[in-house]
Amino acid sequence: MHHTRTTVLSAAAAVLLLAGCGSSASTSTPAASSPAAAQSSTAASTPLTATTAFTGLAKTVTTARLTGTVTAANDSNHLLGRPNQYTSKITFADSRIAKADTSGFSKGDVELGGAIEVFSDPADATARAKYIQAVTKSMPALTEYDYVHGSTVVRVSRFLTPKQAGEYETAAGKLG
Repeated sequence: MHHTRTTVLSAAAAVLLLAGCGSSASTSTPAASSPAAAQSSTAASTPLTATTAFTGLAKTVTTARLTGTVTAANDSNHLLGRPNQYTSKITFADSRIAKADTSGFSKGDVELGGAIEVFSDPADATARAKYIQAVTKSMPALTEYDYVHGSTVVRVSRFLTPKQAGEYETAAGKLG
């Protein structure tokens, strides 16, 4: 029991250190980028937001459910609208994640499903994904999947299998 408590406390400390990375904890697999997605995003008549991106994703990944919209008032990272940071962000849950895996996490945490962050520039989205990967590379207990498509970063819970997470990558590639 003492070992479990120590492990939980260590993980909690790591989560607090990662507050600048996103929800509460994160690490990533290699990010993918799509020039076609960047072009179609630019050609859209209305700017892509995290909410519209989620709406498109949810048509393909039907197990995803919107859980929150990040605003300047509730952004725990304090990145929304800052220079070179996301211009909009949402969080979502995925019903395929076992309840046993979600204990100790709060609504909005990437571990419960994921998050979508939209940037004004594809380079900023790529930089964000690389930052998350670099910060969390040595913490396998905090892994996540990160997919970059144009100016959008789709962050997906480590509790999904690679195939399940890949559904998000495929859906993100269809965003306009």
